[in-house]
Amino acid sequence: MYLPTLPRTGSSATTPRSRRPIRPLHALTSYPPLRPERNSTGNAPASLPSHRRRTRRTVPAVEMIDLCKHFGTLRAVDHLSLCVEPGEIFGLLGPNGSGKTTIINMLSGLSVPTSGQVHVLGYDVRRNARQVRHLLGAVPQETALKDARVNTFSGGMKRRLAIGRALLHNPQLMYLDEPTLGVDVQARWAIWDYLLTLREQGKTVLLTTNYLEEAQALCDRLAILDHGQLIAVDTPAHLRQVYGARVIELETSTMSMAIKELRKVAGVKEVRQKGVRLKITTEGTDNLLPRLINIVSRDGPLRDITVREPTLDDIFLRLTGTSLRD
Repeated sequence: MYLPTLPRTGSSATTPRSRRPIRPLHALTSYPPLRPERNSTGNAPASLPSHRRRTRRTVPAVEMIDLCKHFGTLRAVDHLSLCVEPGEIFGLLGPNGSGKTTIINMLSGLSVPTSGQVHVLGYDVRRNARQVRHLLGAVPQETALKDARVNTFSGGMKRRLAIGRALLHNPQLMYLDEPTLGVDVQARWAIWDYLLTLREQGKTVLLTTNYLEEAQALCDRLAILDHGQLIAVDTPAHLRQVYGARVIELETSTMSMAIKELRKVAGVKEVRQKGVRLKITTEGTDNLLPRLINIVSRDGPLRDITVREPTLDDIFLRLTGTSLRD
């Protein structure tokens, strides 16, 4: 039986931020690689110049309009409206029970919405199921691979094989439900690397996750969900700027006398002093660090500066009142 693996990524593939080089996926198995598809000229599809630059198509890759799904009195998805642009990696971030898998099931036609609409590249999922299946590559959370030898594979190898199988008909949109759930770190990095390569090939990737590191490393934009409702949509960086609180710690040579002045600076949320150390919490999009240093250094030279950037968990906690891991 021929079991394809995912192709070696080229030098142009984007690697996750702040991460050591990732081994190509085919290096983790002995099976021959699945080659990338070719266009009519015989060349591999051109990479996108930027994930922010739209393709010539004006039709969204995925469009959800006032989408609802009820199970009895439970509102698993509650009036969700969302748009995914072609050529981006879009993440649905939320804890278990936030509605992520239900959304994916409605997108793939496995579950019928209570109300609202879902479109894939302009096709209504309910009215044009055949066209949608041709455009969609699905990697569900539970990988169903019926083969005696496959049953001996590790979780990571089964996951990579499922991704290869989903790409056999060259779909324009890939959805992955918790793509790295239950795999080891090495396999997780390899899957991340290949998903970034899919974006470079012009494909759209929609994934669900409750791993903060995964959302940060892969996603161009994120939709934060809680109890079936959309809480926020933006890039990870802008979500941190708008909703995250940056903590700046300054150590001075003498006790600072600038506490009152620091608290008056727009964007400063809190100032605490303990001996010669100042802990300043800021929020908003402005970079206040140069201004704060200028104010504090009037009392004397600074000995140490530490900046802690907000995490996606900090943002989720602020937006919903609960931790993503709860």
